[in-house]
Amino acid sequence: MVAARIRSMTGVHWLTLFGVIVAAWVVLFAMSIPAELRDGARIFGSDFITSLCTITPDAAGFYRIVLMWVLMTAAMMAPTAFPAFATYDDLSHTAPNTSFSSLVAGYLAVWLGFSLLAATLQMGLFRAELVSAFGDSRSNALSGALLMGAGAYQFSAIKEACLSKCRMPMTFFMQHWDEGPLRNGLRLGAVCLGCCWALMLLAFVGGVMNVVFMGLATIIMVFEKLPDLGRYITRPLGGILIAAGVITLVTAF
Repeated sequence: MVAARIRSMTGVHWLTLFGVIVAAWVVLFAMSIPAELRDGARIFGSDFITSLCTITPDAAGFYRIVLMWVLMTAAMMAPTAFPAFATYDDLSHTAPNTSFSSLVAGYLAVWLGFSLLAATLQMGLFRAELVSAFGDSRSNALSGALLMGAGAYQFSAIKEACLSKCRMPMTFFMQHWDEGPLRNGLRLGAVCLGCCWALMLLAFVGGVMNVVFMGLATIIMVFEKLPDLGRYITRPLGGILIAAGVITLVTAF
């Protein structure tokens, strides 16, 4: 059933979406910091890498970071919404007032807003010397707090409410269909944001430009939204994150 549905995703709208996701991953890989530069920073100090890859709170630096977050959220979050996109695509064959592109645009608009906030947070943390020029944490206290916060959020009622909507996209769209595709996309993006924002902020722990971390996090978030498998992931993952946060905080003192 799933394989047949995937094979049917050959329309222009699907190919365009796939192309955007692949392009985002390719650009992120190209933008990732080579290991040689990280080694240079360890040998010669942080001033060495800062001089080569300057991230300053000026307009050029900020917009470069915003672009990185936009690419990262598009590459990571669009795949997690495939079940919802596929459900909408199926409904569009029999229901009026549909636009796949407007739905996706609304969804990505929410994550654009998140990207702006995340980039602002990264700049603030960098100026406070809590994250490196690569965007990864330089503070065990910060890492531990982020891990424990993300773990605790896995048990929250808001997380559960948002996940329930993501896991039942048919019910979600039927409840809000009359609002039109753009507002449905905005709603879907908001629900997805409610599911994943805390996990996305763990990029400051795993490394904002760490492609391996991004790939692993994407897989986890995709599985978490599946109705049958996801229920076995959310709370155990929360426990693991809390434990990792406690261990990290203990080592900070």
